[in-house]
Amino acid sequence: MAMVEVGGGDTNVQHGVTLTIPKDETPPSPATFTLQFSQKLIAELLATYFLVFAGCGVITVNIDKNNVVGQPGIAIVWGAAVMVMVFSVGHISGAHINPAVTIGLASCRRFPWKEVPGYIVAQILASILASGTLRLIFSGPHDHFVGNVPIGSDIRSFVMEIIITFYLMFVITAVATDNRATGELAGVAIGGTILLNAMFAGPISGASMNPARSIGPALVWNQYKGLWVYVVGPMVGAIGGAWAYNTIRFTDKPLSEITKGASFLRRMSRLSEISLSKENPRSSKE
Repeated sequence: MAMVEVGGGDTNVQHGVTLTIPKDETPPSPATFTLQFSQKLIAELLATYFLVFAGCGVITVNIDKNNVVGQPGIAIVWGAAVMVMVFSVGHISGAHINPAVTIGLASCRRFPWKEVPGYIVAQILASILASGTLRLIFSGPHDHFVGNVPIGSDIRSFVMEIIITFYLMFVITAVATDNRATGELAGVAIGGTILLNAMFAGPISGASMNPARSIGPALVWNQYKGLWVYVVGPMVGAIGGAWAYNTIRFTDKPLSEITKGASFLRRMSRLSEISLSKENPRSSKE
């Protein structure tokens, strides 16, 4: 087999010839970095605005129209809004849409700390703008507080927020930062997790999972009862979820050891090897 290597970088195999294409490791100029970072912040602002506007908007409509949407409908809207935004701007900013997610990723070095303050400011600003828009649209008798308030004790809601944000962050870290996962379906997995969490945890804690989602309405309506629950809880849960997945991310075991005891996986691995050897018999001999 002929092999041609040109520096370090991506490897491309064409007709038995392995080409290693060099990567451009030149750091971007300050002007380029500023432009790219500005684009990320705008993407985060627009995505978070749509999320809060749609999610809190459906809550307002549900209250105003005598529970016409219902808890399942509210959960679907929140999950669908997240899914749409992940597919829309995930390739630009990562579509964090959530300060807890941003800090969780940064805590395990999956996101640069220097960009964290900008992301958090953009997310909270978007939530304030979306909440203000809703209050202007549904003014007068239709004005309803759409923030989160603990139902029952603060501790119960606090624990619930930690748990559901833990699982949300676990899923995000798995599908969005591990190249072994099916990245094309990240939006579906993350949106589905939001939907499931909101479905059962909504009547207990409000299922915020997002400090920006709770801070925006609290500031616009000037209601801060139990706000600490929705700031501290998601932060703790997100950091825990990110680190939990990172503890199982890497393994030094060979593929044969990983698939040991799983006959289906062993058969599939063997079939793949046979298929590759038939397609390229020269490589199997060499």
